Amino acid sequence: MDIISIMLIAIGLAMDSFAVSITSGITLNKVRIRDAAKIGLFFGGFQAGMPVLGWLAGSSLADLVSGVDRWIAFGLLSFIGGKMIYESVRKEENEKGSNPLSLYVLLMFSIATSIDALAVGVSFAFLGVFILNPIIAIGVITFLLSFLGVFAGNRFGQICKNKVKIVGGLILIGIGIKILIQDLFFSAPF
Repeated sequence: MDIISIMLIAIGLAMDSFAVSITSGITLNKVRIRDAAKIGLFFGGFQAGMPVLGWLAGSSLADLVSGVDRWIAFGLLSFIGGKMIYESVRKEENEKGSNPLSLYVLLMFSIATSIDALAVGVSFAFLGVFILNPIIAIGVITFLLSFLGVFAGNRFGQICKNKVKIVGGLILIGIGIKILIQDLFFSAPF
């Protein structure tokens, strides 16, 4: 898998965490670097860890689905992207009541925003992608966007929260389409 695709997947996956970080920044009265780093580390760590779990699970199934692996990867990425877009346009519950720095809230948000990365890890296994480069990119990009999202949320409020989820969803769908087109028309390895 080329570096541009890895970076785009990482950005797409990070959009959920970025949106939640914006929400976290909205709820904090004063944002400190330490608080933004804590949120970024949780989100980045979970986003980097979940693809590894998915990759391990997918690697054990790769031989069983070798004929349709790219279709499965396309389906998973398109589903995840569509889900992100759907979630961005539906009415969301008010998240202002919780402390975004509490361990419980950080764990719940980190798990919730990284479930998509688990499915992407399965796709990586089906595509035969070596997992180290993608997880580093996913973890670092998610950390940086989450870190910056806390400050952006504190400054700009709810203006862009849902729009970033739409962008992330479109990126993942686009990568899925690219995988499928390469398989159908070029039959070249990713």
